[in-house]
Formats: sequence, C-alpha cells, structure tokens
Amino acid sequence: MKITSVAFLGLSVLCATNCSIGQLKQSSADSRQIAVTVARLLEQAHYSRQKLDDTMAKKILDTYLEDLDYTKLFFTQADVDEIYHKYGPTLDQDLTVGNVQPAREIYNLFKTRVTDRISKIKDLLKQDYSFKSTKTVALDRHKEPWPANPAEADSLWRDRIEGELLQEKLNKLALEPGPKTVEKRYDQLLKNLDERDDNDVLQLFLNAAAQTYDPHSEYLGKSDLESFEINMRLSLTGIGAELKPEDGYAKVERLITGGPAQLSGKVIVGDRIAAVAQGKDSFVDVVDMKIDKVVELIRGKKGTVVRLMVVPANTADPSKRKIVELVRDDVKLTEQEAKAELIEKDLPDGTAEKLGWITLPSFYQDMERSRTGKSTSRDVAALIKRLEHEGIQGLVIDLRHDGGGSLDEAIKMTGLFINQGPVVQVKDANGDVQVLKDQDPGVLYSGPLIVLTNRLSASASEIFAAALQDYGRAVIVGDSSTFGKGTVQTLLELGRFMPLLGGSSNDAGALKLTVQKFYRVAGGSTQLRGVISDVTLPSLTDNSEIGEASLEHPLPYDEVEPAAIDLANNRKPLYIDDLRKRSANRVNQDAAFQDITSDMKILKDRLKTNRLSLNEKIRRDELDEDNDRKQKEQTDEKKIDAQVQDKRYELTLADVNKPQLKLLPKEALPAAGKDAKASPTPASGDLADEETGSNSADADAIHRETLSILGDLIDLQRSPRTAGR
Repeated sequence: MKITSVAFLGLSVLCATNCSIGQLKQSSADSRQIAVTVARLLEQAHYSRQKLDDTMAKKILDTYLEDLDYTKLFFTQADVDEIYHKYGPTLDQDLTVGNVQPAREIYNLFKTRVTDRISKIKDLLKQDYSFKSTKTVALDRHKEPWPANPAEADSLWRDRIEGELLQEKLNKLALEPGPKTVEKRYDQLLKNLDERDDNDVLQLFLNAAAQTYDPHSEYLGKSDLESFEINMRLSLTGIGAELKPEDGYAKVERLITGGPAQLSGKVIVGDRIAAVAQGKDSFVDVVDMKIDKVVELIRGKKGTVVRLMVVPANTADPSKRKIVELVRDDVKLTEQEAKAELIEKDLPDGTAEKLGWITLPSFYQDMERSRTGKSTSRDVAALIKRLEHEGIQGLVIDLRHDGGGSLDEAIKMTGLFINQGPVVQVKDANGDVQVLKDQDPGVLYSGPLIVLTNRLSASASEIFAAALQDYGRAVIVGDSSTFGKGTVQTLLELGRFMPLLGGSSNDAGALKLTVQKFYRVAGGSTQLRGVISDVTLPSLTDNSEIGEASLEHPLPYDEVEPAAIDLANNRKPLYIDDLRKRSANRVNQDAAFQDITSDMKILKDRLKTNRLSLNEKIRRDELDEDNDRKQKEQTDEKKIDAQVQDKRYELTLADVNKPQLKLLPKEALPAAGKDAKASPTPASGDLADEETGSNSADADAIHRETLSILGDLIDLQRSPRTAGR
C-alpha cells in the first residue's frame, strides 16, 4: 500500500499499534537527508508556515527534553541550562542542514543520567520506610520545574521512591513485594534505553520537531509507517485501543468502536495500563516498558484472553487498580455503524411519547465505492426513515466519543436536517477560504432535534454539531464543549521528496502534517474552543485534562468572515433559556448527578493540588472514602433505575425493514452506556465494578436527562406558552 497524501479529520488515526519510538532496523535512508526533508516540509508545507528560526529551535529543544524526561527528574536545571547554552544557538541551522548530532549527544547525556540515577535508586530500595511522613509528592511531575541541582534531585527521588513503595503497598493487586516490583521497573527502563539505536533517536528528535509545530503533526519512522499501513487495511487482531506513552504508563488514547475494549465497557479513555497477563498466566509489570513492547504483549490471536491491570482514568491515586479481562478479536465493522433506539416514555397525563436515539461512533465512508459502499449519511437516513415510520416526536443524535472521520459525510449528514447551504469553511496556509456546501435542497427530518456531545467529540463531529447550532436547527447538549480539534492533516511519504531513494522506498518514513483549519459558517473556528453546549450536563469527561487546549503547542483560535446562510427556512425556536432552567431544576434534584458533580469536584481539586500524601493512614482513609462514595453512587443509581419505566426498542441497519423492532430488556444499559454484550466476567478480585459503576451512572443519568430535555423541546415547540409538562 503506497501512501503519498491522505487527509485526516479524526481525533487520532495514528498509533493504534505503536505510539512511541519502535526499535528500528538500520535503513538505507540517510539520517541527514531525512532531517533536511522534514525541516523543509515543516517550514514550507505546515499550515502555520512558521520559519525554523532561533525561537522555534528553542521550542523544539523544549519538546525534545520533555519527551526524553517527561517527569523532569533525571536532568537537572543545571543540565538543561548547559544543553541550551551548548546547542540552542545553532540548533535551527543544524536541523536545516540535517545535522542531528546534537540530538544524539543530548540522548547520550540522558542515558548517563538515568544509569547513574538507577544505581542510587537501588540503594534507596534497601532502606526501611515507616510511611508516617507528613510529606507529599507531585501527582504530575510534568507540571513541575526541573530540580535545580543533584542535591535537590536526590531529595525528590527519595520522596518519589517512598511514594512508589507506598503505592505498591496500597495496591490490592500487587504482583510482587514493592521493592522488587520497583527495581524491576527501573531495570526495564534502562533496558529500553540500551535497546534504542540511532534510528530511534532520530525518530524521537524529528517527532519532537513536528509536534512543536502543532500536536497533530508527527514524524513516523519506517516501522510506525508500516504499522499505519497495516491499520489502514484493518488486518490486525487485538483489543481495539490506541495507546500512547505518558509518565511511564501506556495510556489509552482512543477506543476503537466495536473493539473488545470498547464493548467491554470496562476500559475508558485515560486509563493507564500497569501490567499485562496472557490468559491465566502471571502479570508482567509494564510500567516504563517501551510502548511497542506493551502493544506486543496485548496483541495476540483471535479468541485468546488478555488481562490488563489498569490505573483508572477517574482516580488521582495511582495505587488504585482494576483488572480487565478481554478476549482478543477483530474489530466488528458492524459495531462501527450507526445504530438507533426507539424509546417510549409514559407522560404524567397518561399519554406516551415516542423518541428516537441514534448513536454515531464515527463519520465513516467507503472511499473506493462511494455510491454503493458504507456511508454514514445513507445509514443515518435509513434509520431516521424507520424511526419516523414508528411515529417519533423528537430525535437525539449521540456523538459522544465520536472522534470524527469523513468531512464529506459530515456535510451530507448536516444536509439531512437543513435546506441546502454552507456547512463549513476551510482555510489553507495561503489564507484562501473555501466554503463547503450541502447541495441537496431537501430536508429528511425537520422535527425537534438534540445533538449530544462530550469532550471526546472531535473534528467531523464538531463540524456537524457547529453547523446545526449556527443554523439554529438543533440544541447542543453535553459537556461544556467538544474537543476543539479544528485542523486537517495530510500524510507525506518522505521517499517521494528524496531523489536518492527513487521515490519508492518508505525507509525514510513519513510526515503527518497539519495543512488546513476549519471554521464554522458563523465565522468562528472549532479550534481550541470546540462547540459550546447550549445545555451543559455534569459529566466525568468534562475536565480540562481532555481536549485540544490540554495538548502542547496547539494552533490558536481565530475567525474568518461568516458565510451567508438561510436562517429563515431552517431555524426553529429552540427556547434555550427555558430548556436550561428546566434541566437545571431536574439535575439539582437528581441524586446521580449530585454524585457525578461530587466526583468531578474531588478529581478537579486533586488535579489542581497536584500532590499525593506519603502517609499510609491518610492514603488508606482517602481510598476508603472513595470506595464508600462509589457504593453510595451505585445504590442511588439502582433506586433511580427502578423508577424508570421507559420501553426501549433496538434498531440496527439490519432491522430497518423488519415488521417489528426488538424490545430491549429493562436491565440493558442506555444506548450510549456500556454495551449489553459485555466481555467475559473478570477474574475474582476484580476491582473494575468499583470504578465502572460511576461510569455507568454517568451514562445512565445523561441518557435520562437528554431524553427529558428532548421532551421539553417537543413540548415548547408544540405549545410555546405551556408552563410545563
């Protein structure tokens, strides 16, 4: 498969198998020529057209140092100052002419610092700790300054090792005695450094250069490019999760819809993998293991079992773990399709209300068979027609966790709900703006409409939601805003820019480059700000650690001139103020939302404080409080569930022509919650329920309230003067 230029709209299309530097074989491509080509493309083809000058070189050096030493514990400020003094003034010139020797020398210094530090760590592991200290350690060292000198670094490391030993002591699923686990972890880190070759260092440095231009630009070495090509063919079997390295862990960056991880409902974005086991074998600690090796452990034959020991995303204490058991499988393409539900709600006056709910995992399109292949807009149109046949009075389009996809499908999807007109504006590096329009004059569905989003709704999802909001066609409900990715990337195979390779070799890798930005028809960009909800609901995904603004070096927000749109023939009264007031009254009295709000505050406070106690009693008390709170939340949710009498019917694309729809059992979770077809029951000692109970409650509460908001919208549009339902 040969890739020269492919546009990407999704939140994250790379790294499904390897998000880090993989161990590369020596290639025929010359590192100097590769570096020159990357530097030239970054300057000339990136959207920002930012020159590779002294200022940019300093930022690249910042990124490279932080990529090497994410926790800011191996280098000291004295090291960093010396590195800037020695390499900073000429790094832009070095990169322009392809001299990557500074990157090699900095890497070798880092390796020396790690080797020296691990020798000291082994001495610290032999000491006794009472765990009665009043001291604290930083939760996220990335936010902290470098230690000023070796003495300060020694002090920080004493506290860090004490914290790691306490973490293992509190871990109910500890694999081995704490000192042994921690020692193995750092031995693995040193082994990883030893295994890296010159191509690895080149990839790390050039990727730092690309990501300094913006977080979605990346350099892919030969092995990463090959992995990407494999993933484009959808030929791998695994758990369906994209991972990236962060603070020594393999962190879940995205779940592939229809994959075992997503279907299980027990893995969420932000979870960190601490250990991996094959079937019933013992766990292997993977903290500080190279990401490609972690992926290798997780991959396997279809039908085999892999167990993951996970630090949950919604906990600030890394000692808290859960075990998730998954059966490896191919990603089920049918699970990536749009699907729907018909919900019948009994109203207080004795009548029934029929509501439609369409869940859209991505904006998919069969590029090779555009007329007859898979198409989001065609599939959604088929579902809407059947729902209207059933007599729905309102509709929800659920875009939570939808990371994007085809721009063309986002435009066609918008066209199902508006008369023809502009949908999105695209600006290139030259400042030229193109207005992309829906050309179809018809409207498939004109009734009350809600678009449900969260912080993980990105790119094409944001284009669709923004257009319907600007046209006044739908109420946007969900997290305070969507992800905020308003950029387009293209993939450039470097061999085609390097004559000595004859244009046919992928030994040089590829550059994923940001080349365009999106703008709403109203003129504002979706970049950074995302789409602001009309009605905001409390949600555990609604935090500042998720979204474009949380990434390093994002492109700025800006605006273009608004496009002329036809509001008269599209806009419907949405009564946003009334909907907010009614929703707020319900949310304030809903025990599940009160629990979610409490969890959000606790997590926000802990992340803001960024400190973790080294006192065992304090930590155990905090864990007990967390467990008590989770149990209360599950009890509250069960009480609420018992009161819900809605009838729910499943509607898949295979059902659209069947005479009757399948009635779902009451215990089945909402359409956007965990899939009812969960993976096998986890092993005994599993702590997953303790964590996922909150996630389930989150999904249930948001599902219920969204339907209530839709009911209010139906009521208000039918009879604007009605005081209430």
